[in-house]
Amino acid sequence: MPISKKLWPLAGSCLLAGVLVAGMLFPVASGLGVVSNRAASAVENVSSELLNGTLPEVSTMTDADGKPIAVLYDQFRYQVGYNDISPDMIRAIISIEDRRFLEHDGVDWKGTIRAALKNSSSGEVQQGASTLDQQYIKNYQLLVLARTEADRQAAIETTPARKLREVRMALTMEQSLTEQAKRDKGLDDAAAKQEAKKQIVTRYLNVVPFGNNAYGIEAAAQTYFGRSAKDLTIGQSAMLAGMVQSSSALDPYNNPEASLERRNVVLDTMIDNFPDRRAEIEKAKASPLGVLPRPNTPAQGCIGAGNNGFFCDYALQFLAENGISRNSVLRGGYVIRTTLDPAVQRSTVRAVQDQASPTADGVANVMSAIRPGKRSHDVLAMSSSRNYGLNLNAGETMQPQPFSLVGDGAGSVFKIFTVAAAMEKGLGAGSSIPVPSSVAVEGMGNSGGSNGCPANSYCVKNDGKYPASMSITNALAQSPNTAFVKLLQQVGVKPAVDMSVRLGLRTYNAPGSSGYGDKSVAQYVKDGNLGSFTLGPTPVNGLELSNVAATIASGGTWCPPNPIASISTIKRDKYGNPVVGPDNRPALTAVPFTAPKCEQVVEEGLANTLANAMSKDDQGGGTSAAAAGSQGWSLPASGKTGTTEAHRSSAFLGFTNQIAGSAYVYNDGPTPSGVCTSPLRQCYDGNLYGGMEPARTWYEAMNPVATKFGPVRLPPIDPRFQSGSDRGRIPDVTGLPASAATSRLQAAGFKVNQLDVDSGRPQGTVVFTAPSDSAMPGSVVTVYVSNGRRTEGGSNGPTQTTVQVPGVGPVVIQLPG
Repeated sequence: MPISKKLWPLAGSCLLAGVLVAGMLFPVASGLGVVSNRAASAVENVSSELLNGTLPEVSTMTDADGKPIAVLYDQFRYQVGYNDISPDMIRAIISIEDRRFLEHDGVDWKGTIRAALKNSSSGEVQQGASTLDQQYIKNYQLLVLARTEADRQAAIETTPARKLREVRMALTMEQSLTEQAKRDKGLDDAAAKQEAKKQIVTRYLNVVPFGNNAYGIEAAAQTYFGRSAKDLTIGQSAMLAGMVQSSSALDPYNNPEASLERRNVVLDTMIDNFPDRRAEIEKAKASPLGVLPRPNTPAQGCIGAGNNGFFCDYALQFLAENGISRNSVLRGGYVIRTTLDPAVQRSTVRAVQDQASPTADGVANVMSAIRPGKRSHDVLAMSSSRNYGLNLNAGETMQPQPFSLVGDGAGSVFKIFTVAAAMEKGLGAGSSIPVPSSVAVEGMGNSGGSNGCPANSYCVKNDGKYPASMSITNALAQSPNTAFVKLLQQVGVKPAVDMSVRLGLRTYNAPGSSGYGDKSVAQYVKDGNLGSFTLGPTPVNGLELSNVAATIASGGTWCPPNPIASISTIKRDKYGNPVVGPDNRPALTAVPFTAPKCEQVVEEGLANTLANAMSKDDQGGGTSAAAAGSQGWSLPASGKTGTTEAHRSSAFLGFTNQIAGSAYVYNDGPTPSGVCTSPLRQCYDGNLYGGMEPARTWYEAMNPVATKFGPVRLPPIDPRFQSGSDRGRIPDVTGLPASAATSRLQAAGFKVNQLDVDSGRPQGTVVFTAPSDSAMPGSVVTVYVSNGRRTEGGSNGPTQTTVQVPGVGPVVIQLPG
């Protein structure tokens, strides 16, 4: 008989309810009171959630342009409204699962009586006669509310108590939805009941599983047929309606014969209910299933994001650290718009893999790019030479390489922390600093006791020849180690370490990060007063290193590396239906999300002046000049290379006013080893330097996108930080007697070391000082005093003289005036 005809008057429901209680649910009448109370309590506990009908849905992560990069879900489900489901799908599910759905009030009393008689004779529950209402309730409790295995077992247990709970909830739900439709839409009883039926069948089709990880009708339509639920044909609808009986046993891929047979059973019920469509339905019965060659279920999580997988992982970690857990994302139906710029990402991935093969043995090259700013440091790109994935034989990995402490350190990149700390204490960026050929610094680590290095000292020699003194700009560009170890001695290890944390290496403050018990990296280095810190021997987080560049490029403003542009959910009406906007697309509701605030960690003038001091690395004798030239770089930029002593890792940090980042090459193999260049590979004695593949990676990645966000220029120099503070300004004592010069320098707060030099100046007078312009307050100024013996060759001219500096050799000195 067609569905549209009522077969059982609703007036009989009260009588049948009595029979239900006596015959089906309670073969043992003595348990009635206890079970009834439990059922009533259960209804009260879950009825509000059932009526609300919130379901776990797919969250979509997109790039900055809104293009999806990852699908994140616990259950692959897209919730749709009644009008977004094919009418034939509605007809098919009612025909096979609940043919009296349009007549009953949530419980099919006729079917219940039949089941009750069967169950009563057997002494157990064998038949349930569940309506769509009851099936929805069971599935909702199982798939939505259950959090533990005990919850899941309770949702499907074959007991009278569960059946009674379902009955009571079904009656309550249908009545509540009917009343809601009356109240909200001003409908009469009949129309309100019809509206409630629409909501119930829609909720049912949105919640039930269809196999192959597809939950709900929209996901099922996409999985099996590659189309939306609203476009399902009658044959497709029948196949899916049949599968709800057992999605595993009726899987069209594993058991196509059973699936076809069940589909045709559904179609036969539709012929019974819609005889006027017999010819159409018979034709559908004669057709094949027509499913896709394989299930069209998207890969779950970041594994489906390809080379965006590292960024996807970081975005999820960032959300979890700021109040939105990974589990919430997997069930929340969010639209997560990220800051990932597709053009910058493509360029970055191409560069890291051009310079390091994805299958390189034991070597990884990671790079992140960040947009500087005073309100946010948006992560534009994040990549590794390793492809993101599970195939270890192909060199793939899911380790968070770009944003975790890895490698042996960034090497001389850390010299910028020493310089920044010195500038904060009064050293001018325009100053010159001494560059001894070797240094032995007492009390800054215990690398001494061998090779002529005093015990309890840190000894360093330069690799190559350098002038006796260099400007800070040239020293940063050419990177003599002794100059910065000497400067660190004057600055102090603690201020330099604290500066590294302030500028962006925040993991260095994390307890246990050092690998020595609960100590952080920062505390470990400070406790040991390690002079090696300025040469960067500690593992580094590549993303945080990139953020150091962004902090300096942002005028000294630190912000967390932010991957999130916005978070929203699909806006729905009271009935769970998506609200469509003027553009005929689902409207979105913003989800409140607040990332950590930004901090002004150093003065803007200091950061801007330091950026200028770092601007010669790509020029002349700069350590990245060859790399910049090889990539055709011609724009203003600030940079610093770094290499660890054993060549196990190397880095390049660079930035403009528009984009900042770092490239970091390190040994990611299971055994310690050096890294060799051209091509990058593990080797016994490494020969890789930061000016090689790391610098080439940065310039190759940035060159195509450098002007994407606007003109590139260096920031203005702040005279206060260029010349240094008054406390750090060295008095001009050239030409004074040594004793007078010493007194003046000591009065200015400096310590004095006096050395004789060959010079045509009068004996006992000062020829020059080192440094000559500014220095750390309280640091040592070396006074070079003429011994009255002219250097062989005599004077070089009216404004120059050549002096013989002990331990250095002949040095040409500019004379005043």
